[in-house]
Amino acid sequence: MAEQRDRDRTVVGVDGSPGGRAALAWALTDAARRGVRLEVVSAFPLQLILSDPLLLDEAQVEAVRADTLARSEALVEEVRAETGCTDVPVDVLAVAGTPAPMLLAASEDAGLLVVGSRGRGAVRSLLLGSVALSCVTHSRIPVVVVHPREESAAGPARVVVGLDGSAASSAALERAAEEARLLGGEVLAVAAYSAAAYWSDAYAVVLPRPEEMAAEVLAGAQRQVAAAQLPEDVPVRTESREGPAGDVLVAAARDAELLVVGGHGQGRVRGMLMGSVALHCVVSGPCPVLVVPGSRDGAAAGE
Repeated sequence: MAEQRDRDRTVVGVDGSPGGRAALAWALTDAARRGVRLEVVSAFPLQLILSDPLLLDEAQVEAVRADTLARSEALVEEVRAETGCTDVPVDVLAVAGTPAPMLLAASEDAGLLVVGSRGRGAVRSLLLGSVALSCVTHSRIPVVVVHPREESAAGPARVVVGLDGSAASSAALERAAEEARLLGGEVLAVAAYSAAAYWSDAYAVVLPRPEEMAAEVLAGAQRQVAAAQLPEDVPVRTESREGPAGDVLVAAARDAELLVVGGHGQGRVRGMLMGSVALHCVVSGPCPVLVVPGSRDGAAAGE
């Protein structure tokens, strides 16, 4: 049985970096839209205070905690003013420890965890920081990794989701529809396939032609959409696109508000939305990426 989660609470990690600030702005806006409270968590590693944490004086720890808390509270007020989300209930916490484990512990029973794509400690050449990577790979609740959006599309907000026929991608589809409803937008459900890797005259007898494969994959995606429990007022478009799944989803999300992927999926089309594909989307996403984890029985966590 899935653990009960407090869906009225979102946790966001901040560290004073531009990535943390972007995550806070996204989380505030999202919390205002959902009508939930926000818990802002800032961790300070004890190793930064003294080489041997066992020799720490309690007063030293409290002084660092108070300074971290004050900085975080000031940041919250700045971003509140920038976003106009002044009515969102916010709790600010400063905790001693390594950021990723602290965020995972704080969000264990929350409805959503939000992190920046790169934090203060990330090497500039890296697309994804270690905290975001750890949260995505270990969290048992949905996680949003906030990337700056590369493009803004005209018209309704678009939420892109990857489909592969698995239970995990069906859970991602239902979550994508929920997000689109909150945004007043639409869902673009994309199923990727790769014909070039398999097609040759030698296989013509046993394999469908590329155009037939595209039609077959599209039909499967449409059946998956039809079988899902989606809000009736959310438009859903379904497409099949040729190429590696991760690259296809990243390209489809260029002008999207959100890209949604299942944390674990393995459908009839090999290579679709497995862990590596979700990770590719998290690393290279052109917009915020929401990872919906799968439970042990294949359903979405928290269902």
